[in-house]
Amino acid sequence: MPMRSDVLLNSGDTAWMLTATTLVLLMTLPGLALFYGGMVRAKNLLSVLMQCFAITAVITVLWIVFGYSLAFDDTGMTAGVTGWRSFIGGSTHVMLAGLTPSSLHGTIPEALFVMYQLTFAIITPALIVGATAERMKFSALLVFAALWFTVVYVPLAHMVWGGPGSFLGDLGVIDFAGGTVVHINAGIAGLVGCLVIGKRRGFPHTPMPPHNLGYTLIGASMLWLGWFGFNGGSAVAANGSAAMAMLVTQVATAAAALGWTAVEWIVHRRPSVLGIASGAVAGLVAITPAAGTCGPGGALVLGLAAGVVCFFCATRLKRRLGYDDSLDVFGVHAVAGILGALLTGPLASPGLGGYGTVTSALGQLWIQFEGVAFTVVYSAALSYVIFKVIARTMGLRVDEEQEELGLDLALHEERGYNLS
Repeated sequence: MPMRSDVLLNSGDTAWMLTATTLVLLMTLPGLALFYGGMVRAKNLLSVLMQCFAITAVITVLWIVFGYSLAFDDTGMTAGVTGWRSFIGGSTHVMLAGLTPSSLHGTIPEALFVMYQLTFAIITPALIVGATAERMKFSALLVFAALWFTVVYVPLAHMVWGGPGSFLGDLGVIDFAGGTVVHINAGIAGLVGCLVIGKRRGFPHTPMPPHNLGYTLIGASMLWLGWFGFNGGSAVAANGSAAMAMLVTQVATAAAALGWTAVEWIVHRRPSVLGIASGAVAGLVAITPAAGTCGPGGALVLGLAAGVVCFFCATRLKRRLGYDDSLDVFGVHAVAGILGALLTGPLASPGLGGYGTVTSALGQLWIQFEGVAFTVVYSAALSYVIFKVIARTMGLRVDEEQEELGLDLALHEERGYNLS
């Protein structure tokens, strides 16, 4: 990206963004992998870990080849200009052409910005793994991840974060760290995926409890830690915005964990490890779009709301509608993402303790609704097409014998545990 010649590298900003980038990568490997791996049955542990690991490798290569350019190349773009460049970036940076150690993005090396945004691109398709866990072919998952990254994630990232002239950015949608681009996007795709691929054998009559909640809690803890890089790093500087983003992330996460636990305690007569971990993730998701404009009080309210709402969506709503979202990608990521994205508008208002430039809370709420609605429709439609094309060509799911045996042995000829 062309930068002003008078902008100099800031070593403090660079040091913080190096740290934040590492934290966000930690969210996928091993954070998300362990979080999901503990929730599946023992016979499918390695399959989930393998999927997260392989997606990390696939998306890294695609990001370098064309993803970064199509998401962030804003050459020649200006605010208010319509056309195809509002929806997708240019090709100037294909294969990272022109990138040198001295290239800058703001006050940090552009290579560091490329790497930071890559970590977001990695975790987004990896989140979808939880919706189709325990029955999707590994080969089909790799093809899906590559296609979905290309036609869904990259354009949406450009539309929100692509700079002046980007579709949702020019509309005024606030998404500080990925409520629409990451969580609503992945959550909706996960719902579509579990509907297209169908339910696991025996669901919902056969018990399918998590096999190792210790892994899940460790994974959730790594996600919590990594999220400081996810939200704090989105300031792309070591400044007050990054510090406030970290603070509100902590507040919302704690509030959501307590909110989920309290409701679960009342409804089910006991608090659970899975519940408090899920509540924490719901809070992390909900605060993500608002982290740059929300105050601590707003974060407290948002976190409590996310914990309560996501509890009912991941339990009562899921049972009533009968869909088999294995690890509640929709019930946590899509629902908390939608709630957080909508409330980002009002909570950015200085009158409600926010730090944004919002003059009308209701007006911004409507803009946020437009952004959410577009993201839901865009992700659902294109995800459905991709899943159906794969289903009709190479097939989406393993056969009944493989599913009964478990994906670890059936697809990888390995066991997560030594049974001897």
